[in-house]
Amino acid sequence: QVQLVDSGGGLVQAGGSLRLSCAASGRTFSSYAMGWFRQAPGKERDFVAGISWSGGTTYYADSVKGRFTISRDNGKNTVYLQMNSLKPEDTAVYYCATAGKIYSDSIFPKDYAYWGQGTQVTVSS
Repeated sequence: QVQLVDSGGGLVQAGGSLRLSCAASGRTFSSYAMGWFRQAPGKERDFVAGISWSGGTTYYADSVKGRFTISRDNGKNTVYLQMNSLKPEDTAVYYCATAGKIYSDSIFPKDYAYWGQGTQVTVSS
């Protein structure tokens, strides 16, 4: 059974940094793209960042470009999201997810088959 465990969220002041981690198990991690999404209260779940199965391609939402960095360690079955220069509008529950199709990238939640439980990120002004 595929399992994703998110961690690393917390409370930080504006301008600060956090690093989220997502540990995966239950399938061949290195064959699937990974993504981070976030959902603020009363809003839809939005794409934040994605990384191809090999780690060779990364892509970001415009709102986080230049501030967030996604990476993966296929030896540790873990994907990371380094978040710098955090803003109050980054406050949300952050979820990692793994793509449903092998060797397939996507920015759409519908293309992701498995999700972590979410980790809360709160940025104070």
